[in-house]
Amino acid sequence: MDILESIESPEDVKALPPEKLDELCAQLRQYLIMSVSKTGGHLASNLGVVELTVAIHRVFDTSKDRIVFDVGHQSYVHKLLTGRKERFATLRQFGGLSGFPKPSESIHDAFIAGHASTSVSAALGIARARTLTGGDYKVIAFIGDGALTGGLAFEGLSDAGESNEPMIIILNDNGMAINDSVGGIARYLSRQRMRPSYSAFKKGYRKLLARLPGGKAIYRFTHRVKTAIKEALLHCSMFEDMGLQYTGPIDGHNIKRLVEALEWAGRAEEPVVVHVITQKGKGYDFSERSPKEYHGVSPFDYREGVASDDSMTFSTVFGDEIVRMAEQDGRICAITASMSDGTGLEKFAGRFPERFFDVGIAEGHAVTMAAGMASGGAVPVFAVYSTFLQRSYDMLIHDAAIGGLHVVFAVDRAGLVRGDGETHHGLFDVAFLSSVPGMTIYSPSSYAELRDMLRSAVFKDKGPVAVRYPRGAEGVYAEGGSYASKVLRAGSDVTLVTYGSCVDAALEAAGRLEPEGVSVEIVKLGRICPLELDEVESSVRRTGRLLVLEECAENGSVGERVASALAGLAENITLLNTGSKFIPCGDVEDLRRYCGIDAAGVRSAIREQMGLATKAPYRAG
Repeated sequence: MDILESIESPEDVKALPPEKLDELCAQLRQYLIMSVSKTGGHLASNLGVVELTVAIHRVFDTSKDRIVFDVGHQSYVHKLLTGRKERFATLRQFGGLSGFPKPSESIHDAFIAGHASTSVSAALGIARARTLTGGDYKVIAFIGDGALTGGLAFEGLSDAGESNEPMIIILNDNGMAINDSVGGIARYLSRQRMRPSYSAFKKGYRKLLARLPGGKAIYRFTHRVKTAIKEALLHCSMFEDMGLQYTGPIDGHNIKRLVEALEWAGRAEEPVVVHVITQKGKGYDFSERSPKEYHGVSPFDYREGVASDDSMTFSTVFGDEIVRMAEQDGRICAITASMSDGTGLEKFAGRFPERFFDVGIAEGHAVTMAAGMASGGAVPVFAVYSTFLQRSYDMLIHDAAIGGLHVVFAVDRAGLVRGDGETHHGLFDVAFLSSVPGMTIYSPSSYAELRDMLRSAVFKDKGPVAVRYPRGAEGVYAEGGSYASKVLRAGSDVTLVTYGSCVDAALEAAGRLEPEGVSVEIVKLGRICPLELDEVESSVRRTGRLLVLEECAENGSVGERVASALAGLAENITLLNTGSKFIPCGDVEDLRRYCGIDAAGVRSAIREQMGLATKAPYRAG
């Protein structure tokens, strides 16, 4: 019998006989493997929380009770059990299911999640709102051990412990974030994992005394004695120190034990931590052996596993170049926030372990630490995804920029990013980095430019410097050269200014327009802050029209700065970018089409400028 086929809502999960739950979990794992192998997505994290998610839906009613996921990439099982199985084939596709919780998608999704360490704070806020409005529902925060390396998690835990608000904090402990969990918290949790035998003994002892005459009184007495001795001689758990009730560790793949623990937590009238031990990638041999490799996957053959990908990307080029530079200069250090593989730093970590620092999911700390290193004479290079660098804006300004400290930011995944949607696109770094006084920003369009600009950032520039580049491989344009603006294609009718990953679309659009009698001059920028506009100004004086094409949000864009500087020179100015709205999930080409920044969109916009078209294509914003 296909049990999963019969599950259309959480009520169906509650109605299943207990003996059928393990079979449901097995079917969920098989479904996940088959489905994610076609769509791509976060596989290992979801395979690890199958039993835990089923147990949550056995105990709670998520149409009313509020479960807040941390990051949210482990919410696939939750989506399958809450009526979204029929749309699961659209996962992470344009117009399809989000790969993260999304309240607009389902009543069962309480809160948007895409970055780590946020769940406890958000859940506490929901719990306090419930108390203020007289609501009657449970509030659950679902957080991983990796997310506990982020400071925001501890701000939330500290406040939750003081609040006395009834809420449940499920700590999903698999010893990993994307990379292995690092630091003191990881060591602390590893010690906590040694306690299951004690927990089992305590449970059996309590049951035994409950059957004896006067047993409850004996238990209360011995419990008080134990507590007194423990407080006098031993250190209680970190969570109990914060004022949180704690239970665990619990086998995260034992549904019966999970249900018992969650039912107990649901009855508590105070904040409770339920510590659950899971195995990331469980149930699929390939992902069990290599959970890091199966954290986020592209479509693959589930029978053969994910093929090793040795293809060159901007990330691997960065990784190779930073190793070469570190061989020349012993001051160069590399920093990651639990993303060494994704950012291309694994070679550096192996070659220079004493100069490689994985700080865990703690981008703010990474930036301030880098500033400290720079003040001491080191040359720190922090490799970080654009979307995650947002988390350290204050530290970038206050700790690095005000002092003019030479910290280099290798900003990966700049621009649109496939599959992950609103929370993961790198569309805001152009604006927020450009707003920082003294900041230098490069945006290479090719591997050769990345190498040149990275060397300039490390060896020549002063103060904070960012080199931003997209995910994946370079396009048709593969030239090198300096950061100076340059004319890629001469023309007389329109000046098209662009940079970074948009160069190919600009060249293609110009090529399409040439047979139509439209001559487009393309000026490519290499350094986007501070801007050098001499080449652009000369071109606009000749053409009288300006179009700026870029893959970033409109507010604070390069286009706004160029248009402001040259407003009196051009009779017609058009800015093409991703607009002033959040961009959903999908393939990058679909999203560029949606925003009107692909070659077809550029062609249409120029035709409109020239009076050859009456209507521009629909674009975001």
